[in-house]
Amino acid sequence: MHGLLKPILIPIHRDGWPFVAGFAAVAVILALLWAPLGWIGAILTAWCAYFFRDPARITPTRAGLVVSPADGVVQMIQPAVPPVDLGLGSQPLTRISVFMNVFNVHVNRTPVDGAVANLAYRPGKFFNASLDKASEFNERQAIALRLADGRDLVVVQIAGLVARRIRCDLRQGQAVRTGERFGLIRFGSRVDVYLPDGVAPLVAPGQTTIAGETVIADLAATEAARHGEER
Repeated sequence: MHGLLKPILIPIHRDGWPFVAGFAAVAVILALLWAPLGWIGAILTAWCAYFFRDPARITPTRAGLVVSPADGVVQMIQPAVPPVDLGLGSQPLTRISVFMNVFNVHVNRTPVDGAVANLAYRPGKFFNASLDKASEFNERQAIALRLADGRDLVVVQIAGLVARRIRCDLRQGQAVRTGERFGLIRFGSRVDVYLPDGVAPLVAPGQTTIAGETVIADLAATEAARHGEER
């Protein structure tokens, strides 16, 4: 029985419980005022619980694999300078941008084994996260992960049009493993990954990713960047 219910009874992230409780309280009040409003409140409460779901993931453990830090769609892959407040220089690196809509799981996961070399939070605006300028102007939390070989990989949580809260649980010097939970963004946004110089992406724009599972790059691979097409 537990095996049958496991796909249905998905855990809710701890940050979500206050919101679920608030939605439920409003639903009860609406139901007391007028029964049809109560049903609307119940649907919204269910959506809130769905938004904050936190399912387990099966992360590939082979050394060197870089996995997606977010559920969503690879929106763009292009060269870009990592956030200047991380102090990593002005050389453009390959940036993979994963866009999360309000129906995606919003728990973020570390893309690779390493240690937190630097953290930099910057307040900003709330442009649509699907726009390129969101990387530069929106509120963001930038994270530099130091790899075992001394290279750096950068992850940036970016607030979006309706996202007003970035949570990052990492601390300076912390050791992390691929696929571990490290934070979330509510409600709908984007996560950028800046690959080390010379590392090619193994995903293409338009591809759907699963946080902690989808391999987006291989630090040891020598193949060229992959391309894709809709079929």
